[in-house]
Amino acid sequence: MEAPNIRRIVLLGKTGDGKSSLINTIFGENVFKVNHSANSETISCQSATREVSGCKVHMTDTPGFFDTDPYDENVEPVLKCMIECAPGPHAFLIVLKVGKYTEQEKAIISVILKYFSAEALKFATVVFTHGDQLEENKKIGDFVSENPDLRKLVEKCGGRCHVFDNKYWNNQQQDEYRTNRFQIRELLKTIDKTVEENKGRYYTNEMLQSVEEDIQQEKERIRLLPGNKSPEEIREQAKHNVLKKYLPRVVGTVTGILLGAFLGALTLLEPAELLSGGSLALPTGITAAGIIRVIVEGYKGFKAGAQADTATEAVQLVWKEAEPFLDEIKRRLKASL
Repeated sequence: MEAPNIRRIVLLGKTGDGKSSLINTIFGENVFKVNHSANSETISCQSATREVSGCKVHMTDTPGFFDTDPYDENVEPVLKCMIECAPGPHAFLIVLKVGKYTEQEKAIISVILKYFSAEALKFATVVFTHGDQLEENKKIGDFVSENPDLRKLVEKCGGRCHVFDNKYWNNQQQDEYRTNRFQIRELLKTIDKTVEENKGRYYTNEMLQSVEEDIQQEKERIRLLPGNKSPEEIREQAKHNVLKKYLPRVVGTVTGILLGAFLGALTLLEPAELLSGGSLALPTGITAAGIIRVIVEGYKGFKAGAQADTATEAVQLVWKEAEPFLDEIKRRLKASL
């Protein structure tokens, strides 16, 4: 398979670890605004394409996936990331600081596996920032080898790791290794090798494939409309339209499933248990009635999301669909008084 004429790269990491600055360093210009406060500057995914060392590179900066609970069910940032990098990235860059490797950093693999899959690690490279924190004459491989958890992470990513310093390594250094120019060349070589090892393929999954199909369909629809938009403008408009289409559906489905679990638990409780504040957690031996309730409410959520124009409206429609069942619970409670 021939090498692609563009490299699509997605950066993952928490706020403050230098994702936006890293993109600016690689592109050699201030493409994305950098904020040095504790709050996330990248509220939603943003992408840019530039030519780097003769290669066309498309980089997607993601929200701080690890800023709060790494198991947060907020699907909007993930969906935006999927749309921005569709049909799929050739490489993931897991961005970490040179320094302490805390539990929050360790959660990175769990998040990648949750939103993507174990397959994604075949396309991943660990990139460290704040390289000035490396001890003199030490390379990033030496730093990684000293920490068993870091070593395990890099091993899962095929041994691929690099280091940058977005502040100090832009100037000429006596040690070429400690220059961003050298590290950019090496990183591009690693990405090319990753593409080669994956036989020219980019990472994809059913979600990305579905998103790309919808983007292509939407592009064809926009081309037929009056106006003289460039191919880039048409694709950006198509991505925006697809996000509006997907978001209510996904939020509706997730809300429906969560509501289904809640209502499924209620079907297992007697009125006396409800009055006494019985636990609503799903028991180990959940009955068929509880399982059916989860499935039914999840499907209702999907239907409600498809009919909604916004995520908020999808949630409202899901709860509206559940009103008859909630009224039945109220009736049971009144009858037991």
